[in-house]
Amino acid sequence: MTLTLYVDGPRWRAHQDEVCAELPGLVPVVKGNGYGFGAGLLGEQAQLRQAAAAAVGLARELDSVRATFTGDLLVLQPHLPGTDPLPEPDERVLRTVATAEGLEALEGHRVVVELRSSMHRFGLDEQALAGCAGAVRAARLEGFALHLPLAEPPGGRVAEVLAAAETVRRAGPTLRQLWLSHVSGAELAELARRLPDVELRTRVGTRLWLGSDATAARSTVLAVHTLRRGERFGYWQHRAPRAGHLVVVAGGTANGIALSAPPAGASARARGLAIGGLEAMGRSLSPFRVGGARRWFAEPPHMQVSMLWLPSVEPVPAVGSELDVNVRMTTVTFDRVVVD
Repeated sequence: MTLTLYVDGPRWRAHQDEVCAELPGLVPVVKGNGYGFGAGLLGEQAQLRQAAAAAVGLARELDSVRATFTGDLLVLQPHLPGTDPLPEPDERVLRTVATAEGLEALEGHRVVVELRSSMHRFGLDEQALAGCAGAVRAARLEGFALHLPLAEPPGGRVAEVLAAAETVRRAGPTLRQLWLSHVSGAELAELARRLPDVELRTRVGTRLWLGSDATAARSTVLAVHTLRRGERFGYWQHRAPRAGHLVVVAGGTANGIALSAPPAGASARARGLAIGGLEAMGRSLSPFRVGGARRWFAEPPHMQVSMLWLPSVEPVPAVGSELDVNVRMTTVTFDRVVVD
Protein backbone atom coordinates (compact mmCIF):
# COMPACT_ATOMS: atom_id res chain seq x y z
CA MET A 1 0.00 0.00 0.00
CA THR A 2 2.72 2.44 -0.98
CA LEU A 3 4.06 4.96 -3.42
CA THR A 4 7.39 3.34 -4.26
CA LEU A 5 10.55 4.45 -6.03
CA TYR A 6 12.40 1.56 -7.66
CA VAL A 7 16.07 2.24 -8.46
CA ASP A 8 18.24 0.24 -10.84
CA GLY A 9 21.26 0.34 -8.52
CA PRO A 10 24.01 -0.69 -10.98
CA ARG A 11 22.84 1.80 -13.61
CA TRP A 12 22.43 4.58 -11.04
CA ARG A 13 25.88 4.04 -9.57
CA ALA A 14 27.50 3.76 -13.01
CA HIS A 15 26.08 7.16 -13.88
CA GLN A 16 27.48 8.60 -10.65
CA ASP A 17 30.88 7.14 -11.59
CA GLU A 18 30.77 8.95 -14.94
CA VAL A 19 29.86 12.31 -13.41
CA CYS A 20 32.50 12.04 -10.68
CA ALA A 21 35.16 11.14 -13.26
CA GLU A 22 34.22 14.16 -15.38
CA LEU A 23 34.13 16.61 -12.46
CA PRO A 24 37.11 16.17 -10.11
CA GLY A 25 36.52 17.69 -6.68
CA LEU A 26 32.80 16.95 -6.91
CA VAL A 27 30.72 17.87 -3.84
CA PRO A 28 27.41 15.94 -3.76
CA VAL A 29 24.41 18.15 -3.00
CA VAL A 30 21.91 16.51 -0.63
CA LYS A 31 19.09 18.97 -0.02
CA GLY A 32 15.33 19.28 0.15
CA ASN A 33 13.66 15.90 -0.22
CA GLY A 34 16.95 14.29 -1.23
CA TYR A 35 15.93 14.54 -4.90
CA GLY A 36 13.25 11.94 -4.21
CA PHE A 37 15.70 9.35 -2.87
CA GLY A 38 15.86 10.75 0.67
CA ALA A 39 18.80 12.50 2.31
CA GLY A 40 19.95 9.41 4.20
CA LEU A 41 20.39 7.31 1.06
CA LEU A 42 22.24 10.11 -0.77
CA GLY A 43 24.47 10.59 2.27
CA GLU A 44 25.36 6.90 2.00
CA GLN A 45 26.28 7.34 -1.66
CA ALA A 46 28.46 10.35 -0.84
CA GLN A 47 30.17 8.33 1.89
CA LEU A 48 30.81 5.39 -0.45
CA ARG A 49 32.49 7.77 -2.88
CA GLN A 50 34.65 9.15 -0.07
CA ALA A 51 33.61 12.70 -0.89
CA ALA A 52 35.50 15.23 1.22
CA ALA A 53 32.33 17.29 1.64
CA ALA A 54 28.64 17.29 0.86
CA ALA A 55 26.25 20.23 0.66
CA VAL A 56 22.81 20.71 2.17
CA GLY A 57 20.37 23.48 1.39
CA LEU A 58 19.42 24.60 4.90
CA ALA A 59 20.90 24.25 8.37
CA ARG A 60 17.91 22.18 9.51
CA GLU A 61 18.81 19.56 6.89
CA LEU A 62 22.19 18.81 8.50
CA ASP A 63 20.91 16.13 10.86
CA SER A 64 19.31 14.17 8.02
CA VAL A 65 22.75 13.71 6.40
CA ARG A 66 25.00 13.35 9.47
CA ALA A 67 23.86 9.79 10.19
CA THR A 68 25.17 8.43 6.89
CA PHE A 69 27.94 10.88 5.87
CA THR A 70 31.00 11.66 8.00
CA GLY A 71 32.74 14.36 5.93
CA ASP A 72 32.39 18.14 5.99
CA LEU A 73 28.94 19.62 5.39
CA LEU A 74 28.39 22.91 3.58
CA VAL A 75 25.15 24.82 4.24
CA LEU A 76 24.29 26.51 0.94
CA GLN A 77 21.73 29.03 2.24
CA PRO A 78 23.61 32.13 3.44
CA HIS A 79 23.26 32.93 7.14
CA LEU A 80 20.93 35.91 7.66
CA PRO A 81 21.52 37.63 11.02
CA GLY A 82 18.38 38.66 12.83
CA THR A 83 16.32 36.02 11.06
CA ASP A 84 18.32 32.81 11.33
CA PRO A 85 19.24 31.65 14.85
CA LEU A 86 22.93 31.90 15.60
CA PRO A 87 24.29 28.35 15.39
CA GLU A 88 26.84 26.79 17.68
CA PRO A 89 30.24 26.36 16.02
CA ASP A 90 30.62 22.88 14.54
CA GLU A 91 33.93 21.70 13.14
CA ARG A 92 32.20 19.60 10.49
CA VAL A 93 29.99 22.41 9.21
CA LEU A 94 30.87 25.17 6.76
CA ARG A 95 28.48 28.13 6.73
CA THR A 96 27.85 30.27 3.68
CA VAL A 97 27.91 34.04 4.16
CA ALA A 98 26.77 36.57 1.58
CA THR A 99 26.82 39.83 3.58
CA ALA A 100 29.26 41.66 5.83
CA GLU A 101 26.75 41.27 8.67
CA GLY A 102 26.61 37.51 8.18
CA LEU A 103 30.39 37.30 8.23
CA GLU A 104 30.54 39.25 11.48
CA ALA A 105 27.81 37.14 13.10
CA LEU A 106 29.59 33.88 12.30
CA GLU A 107 32.89 34.77 13.90
CA GLY A 108 34.62 31.52 14.89
CA HIS A 109 32.75 29.42 12.33
CA ARG A 110 34.24 27.90 9.24
CA VAL A 111 32.79 30.02 6.43
CA VAL A 112 32.52 30.09 2.65
CA VAL A 113 31.99 33.57 1.20
CA GLU A 114 29.41 33.71 -1.60
CA LEU A 115 30.27 36.07 -4.47
CA ARG A 116 27.62 37.79 -6.56
CA SER A 117 27.15 35.98 -9.87
CA SER A 118 25.07 36.82 -12.94
CA MET A 119 22.17 35.04 -11.21
CA HIS A 120 21.98 38.03 -8.83
CA ARG A 121 20.53 35.89 -6.08
CA PHE A 122 22.98 36.05 -3.16
CA GLY A 123 26.55 37.20 -2.74
CA LEU A 124 28.96 40.07 -2.24
CA ASP A 125 29.66 42.25 -5.27
CA GLU A 126 33.09 43.78 -5.81
CA GLN A 127 32.37 46.91 -3.78
CA ALA A 128 30.92 44.98 -0.84
CA LEU A 129 33.81 42.51 -0.87
CA ALA A 130 36.36 45.33 -0.84
CA GLY A 131 34.51 46.93 2.07
CA CYS A 132 34.80 43.84 4.27
CA ALA A 133 38.10 42.44 2.96
CA GLY A 134 39.69 42.79 6.38
CA ALA A 135 36.90 40.81 8.02
CA VAL A 136 37.23 38.16 5.33
CA ARG A 137 40.96 37.81 5.97
CA ALA A 138 40.33 37.54 9.72
CA ALA A 139 37.60 34.92 9.35
CA ARG A 140 38.01 31.14 9.38
CA LEU A 141 37.79 31.30 5.61
CA GLU A 142 37.42 28.01 3.78
CA GLY A 143 37.01 29.58 0.37
CA PHE A 144 34.72 31.49 -1.95
CA ALA A 145 31.64 30.29 -3.82
CA LEU A 146 30.00 31.24 -7.10
CA HIS A 147 26.54 29.98 -8.07
CA LEU A 148 26.31 30.18 -11.85
CA PRO A 149 23.09 30.13 -13.88
CA LEU A 150 21.99 27.12 -15.90
CA ALA A 151 21.71 29.24 -19.06
CA GLU A 152 24.96 30.49 -20.58
CA PRO A 153 25.78 33.90 -19.04
CA PRO A 154 27.14 36.75 -21.17
CA GLY A 155 30.75 35.92 -22.04
CA GLY A 156 30.41 32.34 -20.78
CA ARG A 157 30.90 30.63 -17.42
CA VAL A 158 34.69 30.41 -17.62
CA ALA A 159 34.98 34.14 -18.16
CA GLU A 160 32.60 34.84 -15.26
CA VAL A 161 34.58 32.61 -12.88
CA LEU A 162 37.88 34.16 -13.93
CA ALA A 163 36.43 37.65 -13.41
CA ALA A 164 35.24 36.64 -9.94
CA ALA A 165 38.71 35.28 -9.10
CA GLU A 166 40.26 38.57 -10.17
CA THR A 167 37.74 40.46 -8.02
CA VAL A 168 38.86 38.48 -4.96
CA ARG A 169 42.51 39.14 -5.70
CA ARG A 170 41.95 42.88 -6.15
CA ALA A 171 40.13 42.96 -2.79
CA GLY A 172 43.12 41.37 -1.07
CA PRO A 173 42.06 37.98 0.36
CA THR A 174 43.95 34.93 -0.80
CA LEU A 175 41.94 32.71 -3.14
CA ARG A 176 42.79 29.11 -2.30
CA GLN A 177 39.47 27.35 -2.78
CA LEU A 178 36.51 28.07 -5.05
CA TRP A 179 33.16 26.27 -4.84
CA LEU A 180 31.24 26.29 -8.13
CA SER A 181 27.82 25.21 -9.38
CA HIS A 182 26.67 24.32 -12.89
CA VAL A 183 29.97 23.94 -14.72
CA SER A 184 30.72 21.29 -17.33
CA GLY A 185 33.72 19.00 -17.39
CA ALA A 186 35.31 21.01 -20.19
CA GLU A 187 34.74 24.28 -18.34
CA LEU A 188 36.18 22.83 -15.15
CA ALA A 189 39.28 21.59 -17.01
CA GLU A 190 39.80 25.04 -18.53
CA LEU A 191 39.41 26.69 -15.14
CA ALA A 192 41.90 24.27 -13.58
CA ARG A 193 44.38 25.24 -16.29
CA ARG A 194 43.76 28.98 -15.81
CA LEU A 195 43.67 28.86 -11.98
CA PRO A 196 46.38 26.31 -11.10
CA ASP A 197 46.77 27.51 -7.51
CA VAL A 198 43.05 27.29 -6.70
CA GLU A 199 41.30 24.14 -5.47
CA LEU A 200 38.06 23.87 -7.44
CA ARG A 201 35.07 22.16 -5.84
CA THR A 202 32.01 21.53 -7.97
CA ARG A 203 28.65 21.28 -6.19
CA VAL A 204 26.43 18.84 -8.11
CA GLY A 205 22.93 17.66 -7.29
CA THR A 206 20.41 17.17 -10.12
CA ARG A 207 22.93 15.94 -12.67
CA LEU A 208 24.52 13.51 -10.23
CA TRP A 209 21.37 11.95 -8.81
CA LEU A 210 18.80 12.38 -11.59
CA GLY A 211 20.85 12.29 -14.78
CA SER A 212 20.29 8.60 -15.50
CA ASP A 213 17.28 6.59 -16.60
CA ALA A 214 17.54 4.41 -13.51
CA THR A 215 14.33 5.07 -11.60
CA ALA A 216 10.70 4.05 -11.82
CA ALA A 217 7.89 5.38 -9.62
CA ARG A 218 4.95 3.08 -9.01
CA SER A 219 1.77 3.25 -6.97
CA THR A 220 -0.17 0.40 -5.39
CA VAL A 221 -3.81 -0.05 -6.40
CA LEU A 222 -5.69 -0.04 -3.10
CA ALA A 223 -9.28 -0.54 -4.21
CA VAL A 224 -11.47 -0.69 -7.33
CA HIS A 225 -15.19 0.15 -7.28
CA THR A 226 -17.75 -0.21 -10.06
CA LEU A 227 -19.97 2.86 -10.48
CA ARG A 228 -23.28 3.20 -12.28
CA ARG A 229 -24.04 6.26 -14.34
CA GLY A 230 -25.17 9.06 -12.01
CA GLU A 231 -23.94 7.34 -8.85
CA ARG A 232 -22.31 9.71 -6.34
CA PHE A 233 -18.80 9.22 -4.95
CA GLY A 234 -15.92 10.91 -3.12
CA TYR A 235 -15.59 13.86 -0.77
CA TRP A 236 -17.49 16.14 -3.12
CA GLN A 237 -20.17 13.64 -4.10
CA HIS A 238 -19.82 14.17 -7.83
CA ARG A 239 -21.96 12.00 -10.07
CA ALA A 240 -20.37 9.46 -12.37
CA PRO A 241 -20.94 10.75 -15.94
CA ARG A 242 -21.35 7.18 -17.20
CA ALA A 243 -20.73 3.64 -16.06
CA GLY A 244 -17.12 3.01 -15.12
CA HIS A 245 -14.71 2.27 -12.32
CA LEU A 246 -13.24 4.24 -9.46
CA VAL A 247 -9.61 3.22 -8.90
CA VAL A 248 -8.11 4.16 -5.53
CA VAL A 249 -4.30 4.37 -5.58
CA ALA A 250 -1.50 5.16 -3.11
CA GLY A 251 -0.05 8.67 -3.25
CA GLY A 252 -1.64 12.06 -2.67
CA THR A 253 -0.85 15.64 -1.77
CA ALA A 254 1.22 14.59 1.26
CA ASN A 255 3.51 12.82 -1.20
CA GLY A 256 3.66 15.84 -3.50
CA ILE A 257 1.32 14.30 -6.08
CA ALA A 258 -0.47 16.76 -8.37
CA LEU A 259 0.54 19.94 -6.56
CA SER A 260 0.75 22.91 -8.89
CA ALA A 261 1.35 26.64 -8.66
CA PRO A 262 -1.07 29.10 -10.32
CA PRO A 263 0.28 31.01 -13.32
CA ALA A 264 1.18 34.67 -13.00
CA GLY A 265 -1.90 36.86 -13.23
CA ALA A 266 -4.27 34.02 -12.40
CA SER A 267 -7.68 34.91 -11.02
CA ALA A 268 -8.50 34.59 -7.32
CA ARG A 269 -10.56 31.47 -8.11
CA ALA A 270 -7.66 29.89 -10.01
CA ARG A 271 -5.26 30.67 -7.17
CA GLY A 272 -7.68 29.11 -4.70
CA LEU A 273 -7.92 25.95 -6.77
CA ALA A 274 -4.15 25.69 -7.01
CA ILE A 275 -3.84 26.03 -3.24
CA GLY A 276 -6.64 23.61 -2.45
CA GLY A 277 -5.93 21.04 -5.15
CA LEU A 278 -6.95 20.28 -8.67
CA GLU A 279 -10.37 20.65 -10.19
CA ALA A 280 -12.89 17.90 -10.25
CA MET A 281 -13.48 14.89 -12.43
CA GLY A 282 -12.72 15.13 -16.12
CA ARG A 283 -10.72 18.35 -15.85
CA SER A 284 -7.28 17.24 -14.67
CA LEU A 285 -5.15 14.39 -15.91
CA SER A 286 -3.45 12.49 -13.12
CA PRO A 287 0.18 11.33 -13.26
CA PHE A 288 -0.98 7.72 -12.82
CA ARG A 289 -0.98 5.41 -15.83
CA VAL A 290 -3.39 2.54 -16.48
CA GLY A 291 -2.84 0.51 -19.63
CA GLY A 292 -0.04 2.85 -20.69
CA ALA A 293 -2.21 6.00 -20.64
CA ARG A 294 -2.52 8.73 -18.02
CA ARG A 295 -5.94 8.69 -16.40
CA TRP A 296 -8.21 11.45 -15.15
CA PHE A 297 -8.52 12.26 -11.48
CA ALA A 298 -12.02 11.44 -10.30
CA GLU A 299 -11.67 14.31 -7.80
CA PRO A 300 -8.79 16.32 -6.33
CA PRO A 301 -6.21 14.00 -4.76
CA HIS A 302 -6.47 13.31 -1.03
CA MET A 303 -3.59 13.51 1.44
CA GLN A 304 -2.26 10.00 0.94
CA VAL A 305 -4.41 8.45 -1.78
CA SER A 306 -5.86 9.50 -5.11
CA MET A 307 -9.04 8.44 -6.89
CA LEU A 308 -8.97 7.85 -10.65
CA TRP A 309 -11.80 7.56 -13.13
CA LEU A 310 -11.62 4.62 -15.53
CA PRO A 311 -14.26 4.09 -18.24
CA SER A 312 -15.91 0.69 -18.20
CA VAL A 313 -14.45 -0.21 -21.59
CA GLU A 314 -10.90 -0.17 -20.16
CA PRO A 315 -9.19 -3.17 -18.50
CA VAL A 316 -9.42 -2.80 -14.72
CA PRO A 317 -6.15 -3.12 -12.72
CA ALA A 318 -6.13 -5.67 -9.93
CA VAL A 319 -6.06 -4.60 -6.31
CA GLY A 320 -2.47 -4.93 -5.08
CA SER A 321 -0.96 -4.38 -8.53
CA GLU A 322 1.19 -1.33 -9.26
CA LEU A 323 0.71 1.56 -11.68
CA ASP A 324 3.44 3.66 -13.26
CA VAL A 325 3.45 7.27 -12.04
CA ASN A 326 5.01 10.35 -13.64
CA VAL A 327 6.53 12.38 -10.79
CA ARG A 328 8.79 15.36 -10.31
CA MET A 329 11.59 13.91 -8.20
CA THR A 330 12.47 17.15 -6.42
CA THR A 331 8.97 17.55 -5.01
CA VAL A 332 7.76 14.01 -4.35
CA THR A 333 8.11 12.07 -1.09
CA PHE A 334 7.97 8.31 -1.53
CA ASP A 335 6.69 5.88 1.08
CA ARG A 336 9.63 3.63 0.34
CA VAL A 337 12.71 3.51 -1.90
CA VAL A 338 13.93 0.15 -3.23
CA VAL A 339 17.46 -0.03 -4.65
CA ASP A 340 18.51 -3.18 -6.54
